[in-house]
Amino acid sequence: MMTRTIATLSLLCIATVAVAADQTPDPKFERRTYQVVRVDKPITINGAIDPSEWGAVQPILLRFETYPSDNIDPRAKTEAFLGYDDKNLYVAFRAFDPQPSAIRANLTDRDRAFQDDFLGISIDTFNDERRAFEFFANPLGVQMDLTMDDVSGNEDDSWDAIWSSAGKIYEDRYEVEMAIPFSQIRFKASGADVQTWGIDMLRIYPRDQRYRFGLHAQNRNRSCYVCQMSKITGFQGITPGRNVEVAPTVTTQRTDLREGGSFTNGGFDTEPGVTAKWGITPNITFNGAVNPDFSQVEADSVQLDINNQFALFFNEKRPFFLEGADFFQTPFGIVYTRTVSQPDWGVKMTGKEGKQGGGAFFTQDARTDLVIPGAQFSRFTSLGSEKNLAGVMRYRYDVGKNSNIGAMFTTRSAGDYSNRVAGFDTNYRLNARDTIDGQVLYSKTEYPDSIVSAFDQKASQSDMAIMARYRHSTRNWYWNARYEDVGNEFRADSGYMPKVGYNVRLAGLQYTWWPKKDAKTWWTRWWWGGDYDRTEEKVSSTVLEEEWETWGGFMGPKQSYVELDGGYRPQRFHQGVDFGGQHFLNFYAEATPLKKLYGYLSLNAGDQIDFTNVQPATRLRINPGFRYKATRSLEVNLSYTNEKLDVDGGQLYDADVVELRTVYQFNIRMFVRALLQYTDITRNPSLYRRSTSSHTRELFPQLLFSYKVNPQTVLFVGYSSTRFGNDTFDYAETDRTLFVKVGYAWSM
Repeated sequence: MMTRTIATLSLLCIATVAVAADQTPDPKFERRTYQVVRVDKPITINGAIDPSEWGAVQPILLRFETYPSDNIDPRAKTEAFLGYDDKNLYVAFRAFDPQPSAIRANLTDRDRAFQDDFLGISIDTFNDERRAFEFFANPLGVQMDLTMDDVSGNEDDSWDAIWSSAGKIYEDRYEVEMAIPFSQIRFKASGADVQTWGIDMLRIYPRDQRYRFGLHAQNRNRSCYVCQMSKITGFQGITPGRNVEVAPTVTTQRTDLREGGSFTNGGFDTEPGVTAKWGITPNITFNGAVNPDFSQVEADSVQLDINNQFALFFNEKRPFFLEGADFFQTPFGIVYTRTVSQPDWGVKMTGKEGKQGGGAFFTQDARTDLVIPGAQFSRFTSLGSEKNLAGVMRYRYDVGKNSNIGAMFTTRSAGDYSNRVAGFDTNYRLNARDTIDGQVLYSKTEYPDSIVSAFDQKASQSDMAIMARYRHSTRNWYWNARYEDVGNEFRADSGYMPKVGYNVRLAGLQYTWWPKKDAKTWWTRWWWGGDYDRTEEKVSSTVLEEEWETWGGFMGPKQSYVELDGGYRPQRFHQGVDFGGQHFLNFYAEATPLKKLYGYLSLNAGDQIDFTNVQPATRLRINPGFRYKATRSLEVNLSYTNEKLDVDGGQLYDADVVELRTVYQFNIRMFVRALLQYTDITRNPSLYRRSTSSHTRELFPQLLFSYKVNPQTVLFVGYSSTRFGNDTFDYAETDRTLFVKVGYAWSM
C-alpha cells in the first residue's frame, strides 16, 4: 500500500518533482524578509488569538496556493502571527473558511493528523538552506512535529519536541496557537545580535483536492524546498538553553504461558530505567539510557509471511532509535535498528556543526539474531541469549549548497561472531536537475562453528558492495540509471540487506502532465513511465531476472490517486532453473470519497514462482482497506489481504490476513485502542514436496490505554495474547501478557 502521510506532506511541500533552473528571474519567486516582534509578556496558549496579547504583532498573509495550482491566489484566507520572548517562539494562525462545516478536525494521537486540515511553520534556524524543524497542528491542537532534510529530501516525523499548542473552531474559521521553547530547537547562540532564519508558514486545506497555501511562491523549476524559504530576522538575546531532559521510566510486565492444558502464571517483571538527553552544543545532542525501556507499544502491522524469498522488513517504532535516524540513512540500508532486539543499554550522539554532521550510537543486546543472506533467498538464525555489542558511526560533510560526502562504520560482535562494515558515500547535485549519488562498502565477517556447519558458510569472509545512481528531473521529465554490485560474501548484519551476490543494471524514465495555468480540470496531474532492469548472480553469472515494466497514473477528484503498471520478466531460480517469461499486472487506487472515509485497493496478478517447491505458479493478491472517522473521537481502520497461488495440479494455498484497529480518543492526550490481527492459511499438502499442515491460523488481540502529557511523560497499560489453530484443534491461547509503563520527563 502506498501510504499518504509524510510522503504526501513532502509532495505538497516540495511541490512534487525537481525541475530545471530558471532561465529568467520571476518577481513572484523573490524571497521576502519578515521581522519577528518581541512580546511584552508570555502568551497564553488556548486557541484564541487575544488582541491584548497579540496586539503588537501584525498579521502575515499566506499569499499563494502552491498545490495543486501554480502559485495562484489561495481559495481561503489565512493570517499568521509571529512573536517571541526570552524562552519561546510564539506562532498563531487565523484560518478562515468559506464552508466551515467542511473543516476536517479529529482528536487523534500526536503525529497522526496529517489527513485533517492543519497548518504550521517550518524554520531553518541555521539559515544554511539544508535542514528545517517543522511544527504543525490541526484545528483542535493535535501536534505533529518533523525534521526536513533538504539534501536527501527526507521528511522525518520520528523527532519529537516538547511544546504547546491549542486550537478552536469558530463560526467562520479556526484558530491555532503554538509556543515552541527555544530549548527544543537548535540555533547559533548570538547574544544580542540579530539572527536570520529561513521560514515558511503553510496551511493544508483538504477538500475535493488537497490544497496547500504557503507564505511564498514555490518554484517547480527548483529541486529543493528549504532553499526557497522566506527569511525572518530578530530574536535578539535568545539562547538555546541547556536543553537537558531526564525521563525515568518504570515498566512492569507479566506473561502467563500455557503448559499442557492449563496456564502457568508468570511473575511480574519490573524494570526501572532512565533515559537522558543533553544538548551539548546548540546542535549536538547526547542520548543515554541506563537499564532502558525499549518496549514497543505500537504493534507491527501484520504481514503475509508465505512464499517470500527474503526476510520481511518492519519499521522501527522505538523512540531511542528514531531520534536523529535521518543522519544514518545511506544508499545501501546498512543501518536497520530492528536488528537490536533486546538491548540492555544504549548511548547515542547526533548533531551538526557548520558543514560537519553525523552521529554514533552503541548498544548491548541480550539476544543475537542473524539473517544469512543470498542471491536468491535469505535464512534466519539466532545465537540465542549470547549478548552482542553493536555500534554505528556516521560522518557527513556538506559540499556546496545541496551536496555532501560521508563515511559510515558499523560493528557487531558476540563471542566468536563479528561483523564490521566500512565505506564512503556521496550525494552530489550537479545542477538544479541532475543528481549523482552512490556508495562503496567493505565488510568482514567471522562466523562461529555452529553457523559454518548449519548454513555452509566460510568461517571468515569479506567482500564489497558498490552502488552508483544518476537522476535527472525537470517539470515534465524524469529519468534515472542505477548500477549495483554486492559481493557474495558481503554481510551488513547491522542493516537490512538480505540479498547479496548479485549485480543489477537499471534505466528508466517518466513524463508528467500538469494542467495549464488557470485551467479548470478534473485532474491535477498525469504521468506515464517505464524502465528496464537486469539482475545477474555473481558466482554463476546467471541472469536471475530481466524485466521490462511500464506504468501510468493520475491524481484527481476526491483526493484520488490511481496507478496501473505491468510488465514482462524472464526469471531463473534455484540453481538456474529457467521459468521463462512471466507477465504481471499491478493496480493501486486510493481516495477520500467522504469527509470521514478514506479507502484504498491494491491488486497484484500474474505469473509467479512457487519458491517453496520450485515450480511455476500463478498468483492473485487483493488488498482492500479503509479508515472511517465515525466521530471526532472514534476511528476504525480495517485492512484485508487475500493471496491465492495456483500451480500445476490445483491451488497450492489460499491465505487471508485481517487487521482491525479501533481507537477512541478522549482528548489530545488520552486514547484507548483495540487491535485484532488474524491470519488464516489453507494449503493442499499433496502439492508440497515436504510434509506440511493443511490449515494454520493465528489470532492476536491487543488492548492498549495511553495517556501522554508530552512524548516522554506517559502512561501505557496494555493486554495482549496469542492464539493458534491448526488441523487438529481450534484456537488455543498460548500466552497472555499484561504490561504497564510509566514515564516522566524533566526538562531544564
